[in-house]
Amino acid sequence: MNQILPYPIWIGHAGEGSDFTRIFDAGIEAVVELAEEEPPAPSHRELIACRFPLIDGVGNRPEVLALAIETVARLIAAEVPTLVCCSEGLSRSPAVVAAALARVLGEPMAECLKRVTHHHPGDVLPGFWSEVTRLPPEVFEVGRGHH
Repeated sequence: MNQILPYPIWIGHAGEGSDFTRIFDAGIEAVVELAEEEPPAPSHRELIACRFPLIDGVGNRPEVLALAIETVARLIAAEVPTLVCCSEGLSRSPAVVAAALARVLGEPMAECLKRVTHHHPGDVLPGFWSEVTRLPPEVFEVGRGHH
């Protein structure tokens, strides 16, 4: 797992999501899992644990993808040390972290993805990246039109 400096965010593969020795040694307080095909990692009562069943390609529900991005963005903004992991840690995790950083920093997603892959290897599938970059703004709006 690699930290995306200078932010309190790490990217890793599925097995690292339950490596509590490394997680606690790094000071990580939250684990966000993104791989639908992986079984849920065991958690620890001292950790914030979130799981978003995303597939590495097209066909994700936009509201679930937006919720994953917004959750990671809020954890970054709140400076909660967070590990984001998917099956191999090469596609979904870098893409979601890049989109979250873009929301926090107000920078283009492509620039944030370059920053992320400078610190961690990435091989983001084009179909998944297309879904991330084409999310309509309204999927991030909570409570609009729902009473």
